[in-house]
Amino acid sequence: MEHTVKIRDEIAAYLIQHNLSINQFAINSGIHSGTLSRVMKGQQALAMNHLTRVTSGMGLPEDYFYSKYVDECLYDSAPTWRRIRPFLLQCAALSRLDCIARIVQNLLDNLLYAPLLFEVAEELFEQKMWPAAALIYENVGASEKYQHSERLALCQYRLFLINRGDDLQKNLIAATLFESYIDKLDEINQLDALKELANTYSSLQRWDKVGELAEELLRLASMQYELHKGSDHVKRGGALLTKPLYVYILYAQLLRALVCEQCGDYKAALEIVPLYMDASWIVEDDEEARRAIDQFQEWGTANTYLYRLMDGQFDVLDEYVEYISTRENEIFTALFKIVQMANRYNWDVDHVIERFADYIPYRTLYSVFGEYDRLILKKNYTQFCSELATYYLSRNRYKGDDVSMQSVDLSAKIDSENNVIRGTISVDFEIAISDIPKSG
Repeated sequence: MEHTVKIRDEIAAYLIQHNLSINQFAINSGIHSGTLSRVMKGQQALAMNHLTRVTSGMGLPEDYFYSKYVDECLYDSAPTWRRIRPFLLQCAALSRLDCIARIVQNLLDNLLYAPLLFEVAEELFEQKMWPAAALIYENVGASEKYQHSERLALCQYRLFLINRGDDLQKNLIAATLFESYIDKLDEINQLDALKELANTYSSLQRWDKVGELAEELLRLASMQYELHKGSDHVKRGGALLTKPLYVYILYAQLLRALVCEQCGDYKAALEIVPLYMDASWIVEDDEEARRAIDQFQEWGTANTYLYRLMDGQFDVLDEYVEYISTRENEIFTALFKIVQMANRYNWDVDHVIERFADYIPYRTLYSVFGEYDRLILKKNYTQFCSELATYYLSRNRYKGDDVSMQSVDLSAKIDSENNVIRGTISVDFEIAISDIPKSG
């Protein structure tokens, strides 16, 4: 493929325009004069670090020659990974996805490049360069769609993680597309994938799916723990598993209880709670294990109170409030459920709302798993605003209007149709009662 104007032609034109010799420009740009001379004569390919120095020496934007460099890497000489890899990384840093697409699509005509490109995508994924990583994963995955390989499954898993966001419909599509690949992952990788998929379906309120995934997570994590318990070297794809194996077992039980709760079977949820509070079978005895065990026991104690409360046992409210009062990360979730139960059973919980008013604004929360799932938190906050509006409005309180409109705003952002409808009903209800003549 013939290209009339090459990068070395533009360098030559620059030297003439500025009356510079090769030696002078070599000094200015920081390139060895012999190397630059060979490049100018077409005897040596321009390396990525030399391209960066040349562009800087000419006072041009860093990616000025990138489109031409793609041509030189692919067509003017045999592709060499030593030139292409740093070029892909730099394109990602400068958001030149057009250049990445051309390089990747051309290289994948030869499937020997698939593992090399996948490694670059993994590096970009770790650096949170999501768009560039996704572009490579999509192309590598497409090149292997008939291979049923673990690499294909990993590409789909990474794309699932990248594509999740605040749009619930898009999240459902991402989860559905990925789910069929989960059993193609190695068993260690499946643990994180099952956890993330369960969290996504939880935010979508697909409790049937959460239940299925929780059972599979429990089965797989239990089996792996029997094989590896006490080991510090359980790895996935060359990297350590993100959490110890026992944590996945406890988390699976937590998910099972959550499904029972969401289905209204509070007695069944209470029966599962001891299964994630019991740590007698865990052989590890380091600080990480103690911290994880404490976290699940804390959740178990709080959820025991909560499930009794949800079962209509009002007498447990004050104990529950005192328990969560010293556990800042649990206060909002508890307050949400308390207001929800107050609406269900017509309880007066003004004193609880007043006590924890400072915890009502949306905030980021953390647990032993790190940051709480952002979308689940936002969804809970939206539902909480709606519940709080309902609580106030049912008592003819006029602060409900502000709360319910907050619910509508946030619901619109996360595309939660049910909550938009509920929030709107709260506003309409207040408008209706405001029209009723007041006595006196």
